[in-house]
Amino acid sequence: MADLLSDDEIEAQLPAEWTREGDEIVRTYEFDDYLRGVNFAQMVGEIAESQFHHPEIVIRYKEVEIRLTSHEAGGITDDDVEMAELIESERNA
Repeated sequence: MADLLSDDEIEAQLPAEWTREGDEIVRTYEFDDYLRGVNFAQMVGEIAESQFHHPEIVIRYKEVEIRLTSHEAGGITDDDVEMAELIESERNA
């Protein structure tokens, strides 16, 4: 099991555009239309499967919200930050 990150570690490692909400890191992505958001959510799902680290994904009309936490550890770990970075790198590819 991964170790929880301290508040300072979370602040230092959190990717740009991501925020902390309690024991989760969160980002909302905006899209021109619904299907682009659905396609993005599918891509996030594929990353999640490959990493065996599954976020909460909320699909709205032109937004997709991603929430990451490590339930087994009880908060935010390196696994969450790494997953956020992978999502960012794929989004910007």
